[in-house]
Amino acid sequence: MKKQILSLALAAGLLASGPVQASEKLTLLLDWFINPDHAPLVTAQTKGFFEAEGLEVEIIEPADPAMPPKLVAAGQGDIAVSYQPTLHAQIEEELPLKWIGTLVETPLNSLIVLKDGPIQELKDLKGKSVGFSVSGFEDAMLGQMLRSAGLTMDDVELVNVNFALSGSLLAGQVDAVIGAYRNFELTQLEIEGKPGKAFFPEENGVPIFDELIYVVNKDKTDDPRFAKFLAAVEAATIYLSNHPEEAWNAFIEAYPNLNDELNRRAWFDTLPRFAKRPAALDEGRYQRFAEFMAEAGLISKVVPVESYTAEIR
Repeated sequence: MKKQILSLALAAGLLASGPVQASEKLTLLLDWFINPDHAPLVTAQTKGFFEAEGLEVEIIEPADPAMPPKLVAAGQGDIAVSYQPTLHAQIEEELPLKWIGTLVETPLNSLIVLKDGPIQELKDLKGKSVGFSVSGFEDAMLGQMLRSAGLTMDDVELVNVNFALSGSLLAGQVDAVIGAYRNFELTQLEIEGKPGKAFFPEENGVPIFDELIYVVNKDKTDDPRFAKFLAAVEAATIYLSNHPEEAWNAFIEAYPNLNDELNRRAWFDTLPRFAKRPAALDEGRYQRFAEFMAEAGLISKVVPVESYTAEIR
């Protein structure tokens, strides 16, 4: 009799509490392997902000960093982390993509030299070698920075160093590198005992741009999961600002292989650059940057900003 009463009470309790809501699954494709640039995303995962929005987010590191936006365009992922310059180029290629939010709202890209080397001003690059990883936008950025100092691309020698930016500079293979991140390569050089000096594109003629953004298939912008995703990321970013040490501890607990000096310092160096309002769109910024890319020959025409962005509410 006691067992029967207990079973009835348990059943009544379950009915009173109502049905359990299953989390909505969402696939997020990163631009690169997990690192401190993704702090709001990892924090949203580790501190329960995605869960609070009823989301179960699968964060995927790409085998090929060029593929995430293309996979999302093909319907093989929900959201991709990408770059503003890449979005403009892919809209030119007619990929069905739209911006829905911003992760890192300032450039991280920079031109870096050794602090005690011969290049103290941009004009000192005349006759020097510059290493790069990816041609296209980096060439355009370098060209504009050189023009701001009265130089042209003919005044420097370009050297493809693949992704060995810091290594090629330390080894003396090149005098400068373009495309180096100010929150990683600068710290890496300092850790190696050879401090670097950065020249920032936004201070030398290049319009300000968002470094990392969220893109989705343009035909799926009405997916209600996206508003929940952005709400979770915003809450996580504010938490990061208020509790950076606690968020870092959760980060390295989830990814213990990243617990080193470089990643710890990058974590705190990147905090001021995360978008506190990830769903907010600066149309003027996108218009100005598209015009810069058109002038540089990277895209053939400037299309309306609203054609490749979607403000999620």
